Amino acid sequence: MVSVPAFAAPLPIDGVLQDLLDTLDRRPNAVLVAEPGAGKTTRVPLALLGAPWRQDGKILVLEPRRLAARAAARRMAGELGERAGETVGYRVRMESKVSARTRIEVITEGVFTRLILDDPELTGVAAVLFDEFHERSLDGDLGLALALDVQSALREDLRLLPMSATLDAAAISTLLGDAPVIESKGRSFPVETRYLGRTPNTRIEPQVARAIQQSIAADGGSLLVFLPGQGEIRRTADLLAGKVPGNCVIAPLYGGLDARAQDEAIRPARPGTRKIVLASAIAQTSLTIEGVRVVIDSGLARVPRYEPQTGLTRLETVRVSRASADQRRGRAGRTEAGVCYRLWDEAQTVALPQSETPEILEADLTGLVLDLAAWGTCDPDSLCFADPPPRAAWAEARALLQDLHALDATGRLTEQGKALADLPLHPRLAHMVLEGVKQNLGHTAALIALLLSEPGLGGRDPDIRVRLQALRHDKSQRAKDGRTLAERWLKQARDSGREVDIESAGMLLALAYPDRIAQARGQTGRFRLANGRGAELEPSHGLAAEPFLTVADIQGKAASGRIQLCAPITRAEIEELFAPDIAEEEEVQLTGDGALKARRVRRYKAVELQAVPVKASDPEAIARALTAEIRRRGVARLPWNKDQERLRRRVAYTRHNGAADLPDLSDGALTESLETWLEPFLAGCTSVSAIDAGLLGTALSALLPYDATAQLDALAPSHFTAPTGSRVPIDYGAAAGPTLSIRVQELFGLKDHPSVCGGRLPLILELLSPAQRPIQITRDLPGFWAGSWSDVKADMKGRYPRHLWPDDPTVAEATRRVKPRGNVRS
Repeated sequence: MVSVPAFAAPLPIDGVLQDLLDTLDRRPNAVLVAEPGAGKTTRVPLALLGAPWRQDGKILVLEPRRLAARAAARRMAGELGERAGETVGYRVRMESKVSARTRIEVITEGVFTRLILDDPELTGVAAVLFDEFHERSLDGDLGLALALDVQSALREDLRLLPMSATLDAAAISTLLGDAPVIESKGRSFPVETRYLGRTPNTRIEPQVARAIQQSIAADGGSLLVFLPGQGEIRRTADLLAGKVPGNCVIAPLYGGLDARAQDEAIRPARPGTRKIVLASAIAQTSLTIEGVRVVIDSGLARVPRYEPQTGLTRLETVRVSRASADQRRGRAGRTEAGVCYRLWDEAQTVALPQSETPEILEADLTGLVLDLAAWGTCDPDSLCFADPPPRAAWAEARALLQDLHALDATGRLTEQGKALADLPLHPRLAHMVLEGVKQNLGHTAALIALLLSEPGLGGRDPDIRVRLQALRHDKSQRAKDGRTLAERWLKQARDSGREVDIESAGMLLALAYPDRIAQARGQTGRFRLANGRGAELEPSHGLAAEPFLTVADIQGKAASGRIQLCAPITRAEIEELFAPDIAEEEEVQLTGDGALKARRVRRYKAVELQAVPVKASDPEAIARALTAEIRRRGVARLPWNKDQERLRRRVAYTRHNGAADLPDLSDGALTESLETWLEPFLAGCTSVSAIDAGLLGTALSALLPYDATAQLDALAPSHFTAPTGSRVPIDYGAAAGPTLSIRVQELFGLKDHPSVCGGRLPLILELLSPAQRPIQITRDLPGFWAGSWSDVKADMKGRYPRHLWPDDPTVAEATRRVKPRGNVRS
């Protein structure tokens, strides 16, 4: 049995390390639940170094974010008295510090996905630790699913250890084959919570700034302030400028900052100073910022939301979950007693969601589908996911990959797909780079992919050409690392070109986002995307008057989003790139006076490339125009005759009473299906007024074939055949139900009440006098004969003496006539 190594400073996690070592010595999997401040991130990997099962294999520690990966590696290296890159190293996008000596490697979840796809056996890896697994990122879920697949098929000796502070341990334990769950208490100091409330419908930044100033005056120590994102951080910093004491240093902290600025933000404040760290959710977990004893929580977070219907991922500002709020609060008590200010009312806490929704349930799954195809599976059910990918989003992603020629019709990887999968980029961007290489524009495409993958590089101008110019001349380390990364992508794509053609940006973007080609639609700055969605660009921007754009980034969930990044594209470039997808058709509209107006239109999806006036000649186009006009006017205004109205009412009644297999002939249903039931019969019509009852009857007959008509006649006959032989129409539109209005004498001899729907539903009988005036309404004819008939008979006999009024109508002969001459007695 291996013993826990001695550490200089004790941490709460130390109490369960021996149990963890013993468990992993016996079993391949375990789940570690450790409260914030326990020390799991830095202490567990070091403890596993001496495990006999490790032999000389590496321990991989997965972190959701680059900042956390770097910080964790440096802290562990410090525990060993080393620098990062020796026993403990890290690898993140655009940066790595590893060596031949490295045995603990802290990597981001995305790096692990590339690693396991390139080497499914995980050669030289002894264990994979999934830190902060409760965040349930898409890469984290995919990484665990692939690792479990490797463990079951190739590497029974591989150890897997998800770790978290707020994990659904039971569910993850089951996923890992009933793995033991080991729990550790954290180390935290008391935190006083103060609720400040929030003024709704006003910006959050001024309220946060006031809370910061209040805390500076009331509390000691540094402050960690949680805001939704970069924009709010920047605006809050602007509001605080010159309004805080001189010993207070404002330090932004978000993903778009370069590594040096991030590292500076998490370093302890210099002696005699206090830090005000304005952070996004990047600082919520895995980090301890020394000296922080005050947390100010806006209660908001910015999360990606994928919209399959538009193919767009938008950022949405939402209320944090209770789990996130508790984690944020805990940051104030990591090193000493602290204070947490919450910008909401205490009663609102119980209304917060318990935890965040796993990203796999709301994300763009294009990369996931491509990665699994590269893994050799086109069915997500073949892997063990904590939450399976939603079928709709999976199908949407698969369709996009087939459009990019990355998958064949069966979902298998094509040669193009293999090339896309080899590039560590979103499939859209990988496609752009590969196609750019073919057109000798590879370097430009790679730099565009870098700008789209690394928010903040190149500035914030919506014109990507401006950002490209800025990126090329940016001397910062982050920009240099980014350009080096772009060159690596080009090397993988077998391109060594160095030329940059900025004016080709719109065309290259169209290769990645063919559904986001946008056309100006009248008012300056307003555009329509190829996917049909509206988009707006600030009217004063230089690109607002362009006829066509390609949009790379758009925000907002309304019908018209705000364009964040784009480039101009010409009609000729669209025609050349998408020639097979451009449709030409005659488009006909009816003017206000009913005249036909036609155009010959060339269109790429919802983008109109060219329109030329022509004389209306296409019967199908004319029929479509008539259909559109009928829909606008409403089906109820069509010239239905009385028989057709009766038919529709009969069908409606019968459907309502059990015959749902009959076609729906209601106004709403007919309006929705005009193209299928009416449009095929409009050939030869050149105006709505040409549609008559005969045409409508023919169209209805097609909706009601013989078997449906027979079923309708059996269940809801149009007429009732009286004992006299008269065929009397049944009114199925009456509010009270199907009603039969008939002279009472025509029902003499009838002992049973008339009914419809196979005898289940009685007709409402409106019994009439010889003068066709109502004398009685009944749903029980036998009861009427036996009851109130005698009173009715007496009244009717006095009014209509020439008619028969028998004492017992059930044995009398039905009649439509008066009594014969000479027969004056009843």
